[in-house]
Amino acid sequence: MSAPAPPSPAPYRGRFAPSPTGPLHLGSLLAALGSWLLARHAGGQWLVRIEDLDPPREIAGAAAAQLRTLAAFGLESDLPVLRQSERGAVYRAALDRLLAGGEAFACHCSRSDLAAEGGIHRRCMAAARRPDPAIRLRVLPFTVLGFDDAIQGRVVQDLGSEVGDFVLRRTDGCWAYQLAVVVDDAAQGITEVVRGADLLDSTPRQILLQRALGLPTPHYAHLPLLVDADGRKLSKSLAALPVDADDPLPALRAVWRALGQAPEALAGAGSVAAALQAAQRAFVPAAIPHLPQPAPLAATHNTDTADPV
Repeated sequence: MSAPAPPSPAPYRGRFAPSPTGPLHLGSLLAALGSWLLARHAGGQWLVRIEDLDPPREIAGAAAAQLRTLAAFGLESDLPVLRQSERGAVYRAALDRLLAGGEAFACHCSRSDLAAEGGIHRRCMAAARRPDPAIRLRVLPFTVLGFDDAIQGRVVQDLGSEVGDFVLRRTDGCWAYQLAVVVDDAAQGITEVVRGADLLDSTPRQILLQRALGLPTPHYAHLPLLVDADGRKLSKSLAALPVDADDPLPALRAVWRALGQAPEALAGAGSVAAALQAAQRAFVPAAIPHLPQPAPLAATHNTDTADPV
């Protein structure tokens, strides 16, 4: 009798998940286009999620503006847009599971308490209890975790010494990014997380949290960052001007080149739709660089809006 066939892998499903802290800049567009191209290359779905978990940093109307900008570039979600601000009960249920199992705990430490440890929490040192403790995931000493990134290669992190117990819910009651992203990637059936290399360092934490919650671990691909002339990440730079949604082709061609793709492939495209069709035909995933790329500022325009994401 033959052995049963192994289960078929889940269909490819990727996502782009901006925070509504301002308009999209070229670095945001690179992450959106890169994740969209990889999803289309695999014949899969591409979703958009609004990660609106940090009200003090959010700009009114930014989420709607981001979605309009994505639409101007021909990048629209294949399924309804998910908003993290509406999912508190789901995160609460996940946190309760971790607390009940002892993987998470209430922490009364302040930043000054942790200063002697370089800001890394390895044990609680608070002199007094707080009315609003944070909730942290317990990270045991010598917890070393590695994964293979499709673009950046092998990544290994000693979570015990480099990260320590990390926050799942902040003292102000806001949900931490690490918990929300893990819960939502699983809930949305995300099989491929394609995002900027600035989040590479967060991935081992997310994998550890997936294991603690019994959730599947997707594949990861971290795209190159766009940097200014001084080598700073674009979103931290004065060069991070918003992309021009009224004239999208220059920015589209710019991030296409930054993804390591042949410039001539989009040269004859006279519309966004034509450019995306040409991009799908010519896209070579193996050509995506892993090193930071210089930002082409000519593809942006000035504005009076708040700092971009």
